[in-house]
Amino acid sequence: MHARDVMTTDVITVGPETTIGEIAALLLDRRISAVPVIENGDIVGIVSEADLMRRPETDTDTGSSPWLSWLTGPGVAPDRFSKAHGTTAREVMTRNVITVTPDTPLDQVAHLLESKRIKRVPVVENGRLVGILSRANLLHGLVAARVSRDRSETSAQQDRRIRGEVQEVLRKNPWLERDHVNLVVNDSVVHVWGIVRSEEHRKALYVALRAIPGVKSVEDHLSPNWFTNTTA
Repeated sequence: MHARDVMTTDVITVGPETTIGEIAALLLDRRISAVPVIENGDIVGIVSEADLMRRPETDTDTGSSPWLSWLTGPGVAPDRFSKAHGTTAREVMTRNVITVTPDTPLDQVAHLLESKRIKRVPVVENGRLVGILSRANLLHGLVAARVSRDRSETSAQQDRRIRGEVQEVLRKNPWLERDHVNLVVNDSVVHVWGIVRSEEHRKALYVALRAIPGVKSVEDHLSPNWFTNTTA
């Protein structure tokens, strides 16, 4: 799946001269956490909740600290001052906006949100904003993909596909000791027999199998002495 498959296309935006009060009210009314700033059709910045956190109106601006300037460099304090005392989107917005295209794969979007520690990313095509993609959109895509895949397969096809993915999970995680585990998939239920090394291994195996798309449940048939050290 790609960004275009899950992005929100009805994007709420503001202009550079939109006031801080108007932006705050918009975030609250629409229950969103950020708004792109558009000028002449181009995205020039984004204002998020984080950009409005430190404000003198709410006594949350602690002022610029000389110690902070000394530790982090001369460019930090003025930037923080502008965000705290600016009155328009232009003055408080984050300018270096991270964006993706409609064809960006969702795994890349997820990595970007995680690595940059951001909650949403604008989707831009030919320099124009066409959507916005949030962490919630990714979750919606996950649900839709699983439902769609489940409905498009017969029971036998799904069992074969699940078993193949189970084998792949075991292959990629050798610590799960696939030589000591036997698995059978029937009607999307994974039955597990064999021996694992520890309680943590048992839990990890369950989590890995339960996470496979289409798996209804995991039935534990492991030996009562699953915790025994078989190498002794």
